[in-house]
Amino acid sequence: MASRCGVCCYNEAKRVAIFGGTHGNEMSGIMLVNMWSKNEAEIQRSGVMTKPFITNPRAVEKCTRYVDTDLNRAFTPENLSAPCADELPYEVQRAQEINKMFGPKGSANAYDVIFDLHNTTSNMGSTLILESSADHFTLQMVHYIKKAIAPASCPVLLNEHPLLKYSTSRSVAKHPIGLEVGPQPQGVLRSNIFESMRAIMKHALDFIELFNNGVEFPPCSVDVFRVQERMDYPRDSNGNITAMVHPNLQDCDWEPLNPGDPMFQTFDGRTIPYEGSSPVYPTFINEAAYYEKQQAFVTTRRETLAAYAIRKTEQQ
Repeated sequence: MASRCGVCCYNEAKRVAIFGGTHGNEMSGIMLVNMWSKNEAEIQRSGVMTKPFITNPRAVEKCTRYVDTDLNRAFTPENLSAPCADELPYEVQRAQEINKMFGPKGSANAYDVIFDLHNTTSNMGSTLILESSADHFTLQMVHYIKKAIAPASCPVLLNEHPLLKYSTSRSVAKHPIGLEVGPQPQGVLRSNIFESMRAIMKHALDFIELFNNGVEFPPCSVDVFRVQERMDYPRDSNGNITAMVHPNLQDCDWEPLNPGDPMFQTFDGRTIPYEGSSPVYPTFINEAAYYEKQQAFVTTRRETLAAYAIRKTEQQ
């Protein structure tokens, strides 16, 4: 990226991947990728090579989140640099293969954009996930998508926190972007969720085509929810859960949780309130896949980011 007169210049996004099946029981992305693998016409744009790709085929075959370990947490420097061996967990081996195909991560040879398609059991709607507040290309993209689908809502989750590292499959790309659409049960395909994901991908690819064709996108502002803290369920001394998400909080992703508001309800009916000092905006509330991660929800804070104007780098 280069900056001239307040405009960020990026190279054309010529290589784009669409990942489905990073988690093998999140059906919308799997079905879309399988559909587009058979007929790529819908996702092709002039001057762009778009590759649909199933990231975790063994998990998809079993319709389970993963086989040995979470692929979407496997792209750490330690895993990617580990000597290849059959003894490695399947998802670590797969991460190494994906890094070779679409990376290497952090290199000039990495794919320009990777979209990673996910479903959630939480009531998050259609959520775009960013990994950096300094990537003005993806900030402009989500701004374009939000305008295109208005008045429908499309929250933006910013996974940028010094202590919370995710090491996602999409992080191999120069410009990673996640799409999380729900609520949808694991192993289930809902038509409205499928079509919402499909529509957002159309607008995302349209943005890339416009950018590559020389359209300059002016400065804009983007409202985001910056991740803050993972909140666990109350537990006893043996680690067993002793309370549930409170009915007043259930299904209220992106709505403010104020100090004193009900947060959990114990099995005997007692309310446990939120004791923070200021309002937060929970998301991934009661996500089924996060029980094993000891996470009831994630707190976020609202911010408005300033996205610089962008245009493609002029060819010499």
